[in-house]
Amino acid sequence: MDILFLCVVIFLFLLAVFDLSVGVSNDAVNFLNSAIGSRAASFKRVMIVAAIGVFIGAAMSNGMMDIARHGIFRPENFSFYELMCIFMAVMVTDIILIDIFNSLGMPTSTTVSMVFELFGATFVVSLIKMAGDTTGLEFADLLNTGKALSVILGIFLSVAIAFFFGTVVQFVSRTIFSFNYKSNLKWKIGLFGGICATAIVYFLLIKGAKGLSFMTPEVAAWIDGNTALIIGGCLLASTLLMQLLHILGVNVLKVIVLMGTFSLAMAFAGNDLVNFIGVPLSGLSSYQDYVANGGGDAHGFMMGSLNAPASTPLYFLIGAGMIMVVSLATSKKARKVTKTEIGLGSHGDGDEMFGSSRIARRLVRWTLSLIALVRRITPLGVRRWFNRRFNVDETIMDQGAAFDLVRGSVNLVLAGALIALGTSMKLPLSTTFVTFMVAMGSSLADKAWTRESAVFRITGVISVVGGWFLTAGAAFIGAGLIVALMHWGGIWAMFAFVVITIAIIIRSNRRFKKKNAEESGDALFQSILSTDDKEQCWSLLQVYITDQQRKFLEYSAECYRAVTEAFIKDDVRTLGKVETSLRSQKTIQKSARRKETLCLRRISHETAIKINAWFYLGNNCCMSMLYNLGRINEICKEHVENNFRPLPQQNVADYEMVRTQVSVLFNDMLAMIDSGQIDTVRLLRRHCDEIKDVVSDTYHRLHDQLREGDPAATTVLYVYLNMLQETQEMVSSIRKYLRAYAKLRDPEFSGRPSLP
Repeated sequence: MDILFLCVVIFLFLLAVFDLSVGVSNDAVNFLNSAIGSRAASFKRVMIVAAIGVFIGAAMSNGMMDIARHGIFRPENFSFYELMCIFMAVMVTDIILIDIFNSLGMPTSTTVSMVFELFGATFVVSLIKMAGDTTGLEFADLLNTGKALSVILGIFLSVAIAFFFGTVVQFVSRTIFSFNYKSNLKWKIGLFGGICATAIVYFLLIKGAKGLSFMTPEVAAWIDGNTALIIGGCLLASTLLMQLLHILGVNVLKVIVLMGTFSLAMAFAGNDLVNFIGVPLSGLSSYQDYVANGGGDAHGFMMGSLNAPASTPLYFLIGAGMIMVVSLATSKKARKVTKTEIGLGSHGDGDEMFGSSRIARRLVRWTLSLIALVRRITPLGVRRWFNRRFNVDETIMDQGAAFDLVRGSVNLVLAGALIALGTSMKLPLSTTFVTFMVAMGSSLADKAWTRESAVFRITGVISVVGGWFLTAGAAFIGAGLIVALMHWGGIWAMFAFVVITIAIIIRSNRRFKKKNAEESGDALFQSILSTDDKEQCWSLLQVYITDQQRKFLEYSAECYRAVTEAFIKDDVRTLGKVETSLRSQKTIQKSARRKETLCLRRISHETAIKINAWFYLGNNCCMSMLYNLGRINEICKEHVENNFRPLPQQNVADYEMVRTQVSVLFNDMLAMIDSGQIDTVRLLRRHCDEIKDVVSDTYHRLHDQLREGDPAATTVLYVYLNMLQETQEMVSSIRKYLRAYAKLRDPEFSGRPSLP
C-alpha cells in the first residue's frame, strides 16, 4: 500500500510539472505585457530579463508554502488518505481549468483556482467526514475559515485596489509628463526614476524578501531598524543615477520598464510558486510523515504534522524556476494571453477581440453623462490646461507599440509593488488580477478607451473579470466532485483521473494548434496596421480581403453541399452541425469586416473614397449568402427533425441539377481568385443568370406539381420551394459580389488588366 501512495506522490509531481508549464503560460506572461506593449526593448531582451527575475524569485520563494499545508484546512483532523484525495483532486482540476482558459486566450488566475480548489475539495471531504462521524466534528474543526476568508477577500479586493491605484497613479503621471513626454523629461525624469527604483527596492528587498528562504532573523531585524535610512539613501542614489543616465542620453523610461519587468517577474515567482508546487510538496511531506511513522492504516493516520512551518528544499525551488523559465520562453499560449491584455489597453486602433454588451453600453452612456457634467462645472482655464496635458495627438510611441513608455513604467512598478506587498503579508494576491486591473486602470486614465472602442474594451474587461469568478465557481465545484469520486473510488480512481487529465491536455494542445492555423491571417492584418506606407497598405489590404473572401466562398460551397445532401438523405445530425457552424461563421464574418474597416483607414483618402462602395457591397453580399444558407438549413432541419416525408425522387433529380450547377459556380469562382485574373467575371455573371433561369424553371414545374400532386407531399414540397427561392437569392448575391470583386481589382487601383 505504501508503494501505491508513493506512486500517487510521484504523479502529483508529474502533474506539478504540467501545472508549472500550463500555469506560467497564463500567469507569468502578465509581467511581459507592459514591456512588449511599449516596445521598451527587443522581445529577446525582455524575455531574458523576465527569465532572470522568475528564476531568482522562484529560488528564493518559501514563505507562502504554508497556504497549501494548513491555510485552508486543519490537517490535524484529516487522515493521510483524505488529504491525498484532496491534493490529487486539486492538481487534476487545476490543470484542466488553466489549460482551458489558456486555449481561449483569457487571463485567469492560478491563485484563485488553487485556493478555491482546496476550499471545494476540503468542503466535500468535510461533509463526508461529518456524515459518518460520531465525535461531534464541525466545519470549524475541519476548515480554517478565518484564514480562508482573509485569503479570498485579499484576492478579490486586489481587483478594486489595483484598478483604483492604476487609474490614479497613471493620471498623475500623465499630468506631469503629458503625451509629449520627451519635452518634459529634463528635470522630472530623475525624480520619477528615483521614486520608481525606490519603490521596487523597498517592496522587493524590504517588504517582499522578509518571507523568503535566504532571509535570517538578524537581517530582517536590521532592515526593520534601518528602514527610513535605506529608503532615503536609495531614493537619493537612484534619483542621481537616473538623472545622470538621462544626461548621458540613455532612455530612462526603458530602464524603468526593464527594472519593473524584473521586479514583477521576481514578485510573481515569490507569490505564485505556491500555486504550482505547494500542493505536491504538501503531499510529499504527508507521505514522508506517514512512512516515518510506520505506514499502516492510511484512513486512521492523522496529519497534524502539516501544521509545522514549510521548509522547501532549495533544489525543488531551483527546478521549479527552470521549468517556469523554459515554459515562458516556449509557450505559444502565453503569446495569446498577452494579446488579450495588450489589445484591451492599446492606445491605437486595432481589432477589438470582444463584442458589445448591454451593461458596457449603459456604463459608457452614464460615463459620458458624468463627463459632460464635470465639464460644465469646471472652469474654462482648468479644462484648457488639462486638454493640453492630455492631448493624445502628441503621443510618442515606438513603431508597432500599443502604448508609450510612461504607461508601461506605471503598469510594471505599481503592479510589482502591490504584489510584493501581498507576498510580505503572506496573502496570495492574484498576480493576474493585480497586473490586469492596473493595466486597465492606467489605460482608462490615459484616454485609451475612445468612444469608438470603449464599449468593446469594457465588454472585454467584464468578460475577463467574469471569467475569474467563473474560475472560482468551477474550481470549487470541479474539485469537490473529483475528490468525492476519488474518496469513494479509492486509489484506482486517482490513477484514472491522472490518465483522463493527460488525455485532455493532449487533446487541448491539438485543438489549440489547429485554431492557430486558422488564425494565420492575423499576421497580415497586423502588417497592414503597422506600416505607414499607404500604397503598401492598399496592396496588403487587397491580399487580405481576397484571402478572407476566398475562405468564405470555400466555406459556403461546402456548407451548401452539406445542407442539401443532408436534406435529401434525412441526415439530421449533419444539419445540426451546420447550424452551429453557421453561427460561428457569422461571428468570423463580423470580425473580418471590422478588421477590413480598420485597414481602410490606413490607405490614402482618395483610394478609400473610390473603393468604399464596392468594398461594402462585397461584404454585404457575403452576409446575404450566409443568411440564405442559414434559412435553407433552418427549414431543412425543422423538417427532418420532425421526421416528415422525404423529398420525392422526381424532385431529387431536378434538384441535383441545380446543386451541380451551383457547385460548379463556386469552384469556378475559387479558381478565378486563385489565378488572380478577372477576365472570367462576365462569364461567371452570365453563369449566374443561367442558374437563376434553371431555378426559375424548376420553381414553375414545382408549382404545377403542387396543384396537381398528392396532398400528403405538400409539406416537403413547400420546404423544397423555399430552398429554391433561397438558392436563387444566394446566386443573385454571388452575381453582385462578382461585380464588387472586379471593381476592387480595377486597374485604376491595382494595376491589373481591365474587364473585357
